[in-house]
Amino acid sequence: MRNIKIIEVKSEIGAGTRGASLGVDALRIAALDFMSSFFVNFPSEVVETENNLLYEPVASPYAKRIKGIYTMYERVAESVSNTLKSGLFPIVLAGDHSTAGGTIAGIRMAKPKNRLGVVWIDAHSDMHSPYTSPSGNMHGMPLATALALDNVESQIHKPDPTTLEIWNKLKGLGKIQPKVLPEDVVFIALRDYEKEEEYLLRKLNMKVITVAELRRKGVEQVVRQVVLHLAACDDIYVSFDVDSLDAGISRGTGTPVSNGLREREAEDLMAALAQYHKICCFEVTEVNPTLDKENMMAEIAFTILQRSVNLLMQQAH
Repeated sequence: MRNIKIIEVKSEIGAGTRGASLGVDALRIAALDFMSSFFVNFPSEVVETENNLLYEPVASPYAKRIKGIYTMYERVAESVSNTLKSGLFPIVLAGDHSTAGGTIAGIRMAKPKNRLGVVWIDAHSDMHSPYTSPSGNMHGMPLATALALDNVESQIHKPDPTTLEIWNKLKGLGKIQPKVLPEDVVFIALRDYEKEEEYLLRKLNMKVITVAELRRKGVEQVVRQVVLHLAACDDIYVSFDVDSLDAGISRGTGTPVSNGLREREAEDLMAALAQYHKICCFEVTEVNPTLDKENMMAEIAFTILQRSVNLLMQQAH
């Protein structure tokens, strides 16, 4: 049986829309509404945030609040690394997706010799850099830091030296760079990306499983495909951004996109992945209750989370 620890990262400095920092509390409220003792059953750690930076002027327009993001990377990485080293399974509940780069760094710091696979369940590929980002929002960049990609071939901005210095520190955190290889990433439900990211997807021949393919083949077949694709990896990290769900149900997130997963598909997908012995960390991110009615997004995300965790716990480790 696996012993779980919840890591709460109520950070939203990487997002363009306010409110994701309340996502973790919204999940807790969903648990209460469902009469679930989920949050009572597991030890939990709250990572200190830098959300006070939201009240300060933005210094780096192409990588907004990047200094604060680096601080968050360090804190999240330390928390995840310590959790894994103490033999616990980290479940990261995050505000915006930017801190996922810190989660990945933490996994690699705990297991520097292991090859890490990433299952990125998200409408977006999050592979922008300060050279290419259309918004400068850092939640569009965590995977680029893990893969150590600048994508200067697609450059549209000239970031200042300070921004680039911190950007290089983000990529190099834990003294491992890159932390993940392009062939060890699988995107699921990806459907909204810019031409700069498309360039990387094609150039690096990255594995993308679309919503249509998932529907055609079924969840079980897709998970088999994922497991096969990542067979060379020792550990697998699953990052679930709620905007992977269809915009019709994912109103409570900052960047909803149509033609996404149905609630049941996402739930079955996460549950099937949870039963795979190489999974070493789960992350759920981008719930924003301020954009929602009746806390619907958090309730859906919590249902998915609870079922996955129940299956995780049944696993022999």
